[in-house]
Amino acid sequence: MKNEPPFSVVLNYGIYSGALAEAIHQMKFYGVRRLAAPLGKLLLMLEIPEYDAIVPVPLSRKGLRERGFNQTLLVSRVLSKELKIPLHIDMLFKRKDTPPQIGLNAKGRMKNIKGAFEVNGKINNLRLLLFDDVMTTGATARECSKTLIKAGAKEVVVITLARSSMV
Repeated sequence: MKNEPPFSVVLNYGIYSGALAEAIHQMKFYGVRRLAAPLGKLLLMLEIPEYDAIVPVPLSRKGLRERGFNQTLLVSRVLSKELKIPLHIDMLFKRKDTPPQIGLNAKGRMKNIKGAFEVNGKINNLRLLLFDDVMTTGATARECSKTLIKAGAKEVVVITLARSSMV
């Protein structure tokens, strides 16, 4: 790796294909919010370390208005409740509305998302679980983690429902 990622570990439930990809797609693009609970419960099969807080990857204000909800927040609520780890929904926010990452290569994704996130308040040496629904190139996870660590997070572990196939 040329650039070591700012997060320490990534925990992925599965590969973004088949029924898992369809469920994520239905929740994210067709508003089937009731899928958040079963998808969140799938993550409980992972060995998730005890950390100080869970931080969902935020949407921009425009993205939230258009979608009407943040799918990472809905799934994060399930994790928070089941693991008894506080959920920090206002710690990280997306200050810049960026075009969708779909269709961009790794370099394009990094450029697209650079500087898009900010931290609200102080993160005093917290160990954080950053949740995103899907990891493709890791650009979003890198940018969010970098922002959190720069603001004072001690460590960031990324959790996703699915990652794109490496093949």
